[in-house]
Amino acid sequence: MMFKSFALFFLLFFSPSYLFAVEIDKGTGTEGAAQSQVVSSNQELAADPNQNKIPADKTAAEVTAPVPKTDVPASPDPGKENASAASYTSNPVAEKAVEKSITLFTEKIKERFSLYLQRSGEYVELMKDILKAYNIPEDIAFLPLIESGFNPNAYSVARAVGPWQFIASTAKKYGLTIDWWRDERKDPVKSTAAAANYLKDLYDMFGSWNLAMAAYNAGEGKILNALNRSKSDDYWALLNTRHIKKETKEYVPRFIAAKLIAANPRYYGFDDLVYRAPFEYDEVVLGSPIDLDVAARCAETSVDAIKDLNPEIRRWSTPANVRPYTLRIPFGKKAVFLTNLENIPEEERFSVARYTVKKGDTIKKISNKTEIPASVILELNDDDGGMKHLKAGETIYLPPKDKFHLDRDDRLGKRKVLKHRYRHAARKKQVRKIVVTSLDKKHIVADD
Repeated sequence: MMFKSFALFFLLFFSPSYLFAVEIDKGTGTEGAAQSQVVSSNQELAADPNQNKIPADKTAAEVTAPVPKTDVPASPDPGKENASAASYTSNPVAEKAVEKSITLFTEKIKERFSLYLQRSGEYVELMKDILKAYNIPEDIAFLPLIESGFNPNAYSVARAVGPWQFIASTAKKYGLTIDWWRDERKDPVKSTAAAANYLKDLYDMFGSWNLAMAAYNAGEGKILNALNRSKSDDYWALLNTRHIKKETKEYVPRFIAAKLIAANPRYYGFDDLVYRAPFEYDEVVLGSPIDLDVAARCAETSVDAIKDLNPEIRRWSTPANVRPYTLRIPFGKKAVFLTNLENIPEEERFSVARYTVKKGDTIKKISNKTEIPASVILELNDDDGGMKHLKAGETIYLPPKDKFHLDRDDRLGKRKVLKHRYRHAARKKQVRKIVVTSLDKKHIVADD
């Protein structure tokens, strides 16, 4: 088969996961009330298989609804299958799987799915434009409906993040930055471009958008293995095998169901949806970091509005390690922003705490004490190598205590470090116990 030659190489790849992403409360950074941000793969359905199916004598175009544009042109590449054009109604297995997903979205989690549809109004047209530029079928823009519910702050138990649910390794492979200051997986523009590149690679590998999406979920290695074991090149043929997990078997049917509902929500019982306004903004280029509350004042808006436009930013300010940095501000506010910024003294634009170095202090010791990475301390102090030997009494800059708070990744990282230290200490204790026991036995034998 055409896939065998790729198998060994691509088994080494990493892939994103859409497992159980959750809502993140913007105010506290905590999980919402146990609300799953994507559809759990273990949600069972029991419904009439004919329910919610479009009658043969009625087309989707006959149902009207106040929705964002969902027209999908033919694939830009004539040799490529369009993600919307692939027929499933002629395949009984596919038809049953899609109907099951439609029932899930229109009945069991209808209220939650309504929220996802309303959120889509903010991002779907933007994402379509980006996908089109990468020669990807535009209706792939509805994939975040099942990945994250179009929530930039979605976070899964597998530590996949953002609207496209990238894990860190895949995100970095496709050009997204993840560091102490920012996480570009949350950015709707940058993450969509990365997803387009990844999906394009997957399509080039499999020659099918269904298989490409399945690989986006499960990983290309697992799909290659499944195809080789089943002697098939069709996604739907894998649904009656044990070669892929239930989650991946549900993934493409849920995408198709979500796309159908998004195109005609009223037909499926989603009335009076209030879509969010499109993601529009102006950009300003900053030569040095500024606090987000300062940026909000300059743009005459709220801090939340600045955060919503720049979801990649993790801290109280724009990244100190990126100069210049392009900041998004509300549309139409560029002139007033620049005018207001000029009236703010430079020393009042970026907040830091001042720390007086004590005898014996090193960057590493200060880092351990404050839980601030050493690299960040160096970035805050524009270090050019002169901080290797600190002198007692000198002043260095640290994050401001009143504005800096650990985010979710910080807390998970801290937990991971403590867990590692505990295991290391436990291993040392166990080794010491074994050595002592061994010596005691030798002593007893010698006495005999």
